[in-house]
Amino acid sequence: MNTVEILIFMAVAGCGWLWYENTQARETALAAVREACRAEGLQLLDETVALTRLRPTRTADGWIAWWRVYEFEYSDTGDNRRRGGVHLLGGRVTLLNVGLRLVASR
Repeated sequence: MNTVEILIFMAVAGCGWLWYENTQARETALAAVREACRAEGLQLLDETVALTRLRPTRTADGWIAWWRVYEFEYSDTGDNRRRGGVHLLGGRVTLLNVGLRLVASR
């Protein structure tokens, strides 16, 4: 193999690794969102999360990791759509936000 073939192989392998890592992170985010919606009595709409931001950043230990922000939609009454967000650093959920909503008084 010459140098160009090795570089092409490394680029393809890097793209495959990034795709796999993004898929794993998306599944982690979706599992966290499903659990939060279940715990709060909310309905997760479309059963999906959408990546809105992706950037490299440093962890508390100084390692470089991907910081991802996913958005999702949920309903608290069954006839509306509200937005929420989940942040991941590497493969770990750091923030999950389902926003403010009205709570019936007792």
